Amino acid sequence: MRQCLTSPEGGYYTTNREGRDQFGQKGDFVTSPEISQVFGELLGVWLVAEWMLQGRKKQGVDIIEVGPGRGTLMDDILRTVSNFKSSASAVENVYLVEASPSLRAAQKQLLCGEAALEEVSTGYRSISKYSELPITWCEDIRFVPNDPDRTPFIFAHEFFDALPIHAFQSVPPSPTAPQTLSTLTGQISLNRPNPEAKKPQWRELLVTPTAPSSLITPTASSPTSTNSQQPKADFQLSLAKASNPASLLLPTQSQRYKDLLSTAGSVIEISPESHSYAAEFARRIGGSKKSKSLTPSPTPPAPHKSEPSGAALILDYGPATTIPTSTLRGIRAHQLVSPFSRPGEVDLSADVDFMALVEAALGASENVEVHGPVEQGVFLEQMGIRERAEMLIRGLAKNNNTTGTTAQAEDKKNSEDDAKIDREIREKTIREAVERLVSRLPSRGMGTLYKALAIVPERGGRKPVGFGGGIAG
Repeated sequence: MRQCLTSPEGGYYTTNREGRDQFGQKGDFVTSPEISQVFGELLGVWLVAEWMLQGRKKQGVDIIEVGPGRGTLMDDILRTVSNFKSSASAVENVYLVEASPSLRAAQKQLLCGEAALEEVSTGYRSISKYSELPITWCEDIRFVPNDPDRTPFIFAHEFFDALPIHAFQSVPPSPTAPQTLSTLTGQISLNRPNPEAKKPQWRELLVTPTAPSSLITPTASSPTSTNSQQPKADFQLSLAKASNPASLLLPTQSQRYKDLLSTAGSVIEISPESHSYAAEFARRIGGSKKSKSLTPSPTPPAPHKSEPSGAALILDYGPATTIPTSTLRGIRAHQLVSPFSRPGEVDLSADVDFMALVEAALGASENVEVHGPVEQGVFLEQMGIRERAEMLIRGLAKNNNTTGTTAQAEDKKNSEDDAKIDREIREKTIREAVERLVSRLPSRGMGTLYKALAIVPERGGRKPVGFGGGIAG
């Protein structure tokens, strides 16, 4: 997944193909910020609400987004926050974690316009059109400063679904199991009989050439294109014949995985990088745990944080409580295709294991608590998406009431008729966008499939806005 999506040579996100855009109706997929400006505005409101709950700090606030796409979400967030003067004045920096030079250029143009872009030690920097905030682009979150005195508000929208996964399948015990271990350098013979051979084992599902090799066997778990017109893929998912380091280690790190081992044929997906990011978010908000965490961090150990502050909001798709299984997919031109076809030209994603993110965050810092996941539709309804949509619709009517006032009588009538038709079309567009974001019908909307998860400072379980909580009381 990493190679196909972010390789400097031909990666899906890192290669600028002329006339090709990943986002929007003309691209491969549409994200929530592209559907309606209200989505990003409500995330800006969420930031302000959390800032208020945490004592209205007067300075030291940083806004961080990982995987910012074309910059649409951050543009809506910054525009919204700028309307709240006290909170806006506390924001001192914006950091965008972006590996793609072409997407970085698009973000810079949208957020900064013609302002100069300078190279700095951590990446690139320019000045936002909102309150002249400095915006810094970093290729990795490791390069985003981690000062314990700062208050980071972190956003991750459709970021975790693009992080690499490992897939494992439980196989029953076999008395003739090979006494070998598969490694990157080949097969290693075991000097002593493997006692684990008499127990169920996890075996990794590996990406292999379509023609089976002598070391691997094809498995029915291999995803295939849903479009019969697609050419046969050059690769497939195959079950390794022997254990490897990943299969011996990763499924042992959570009881949720261990509980499935005895069920032969069980398939689980694990994303170590996702766990690392969730743990990093928690450490930046609450500081490091005193005891050593099992979850590795992509950054050096976080310094001691005397007062936990900040928050992280994660919005993505996946099951609320269960472990994802066989969810690796390819998307091209808004259609599901084989993830093994046209490498570098097809978007790849897998469902997010939200419970794994919860475990990683709570295991990384004892000074944070996690809320959710809740359905995106529930989150947006609680944030007031319908009320905001009605405000936009009333604004359409107000603006159109002044149309054609100086025209002659007949021209004025025609102008008013045109304005009415335009207003009705725009009103319909607003309402349809809201329904798409909150609808619980899988065939119509994203309200159930997408989930929201919040990491906040430990405060006795007091829920954030959008998760059943409020600002006052």
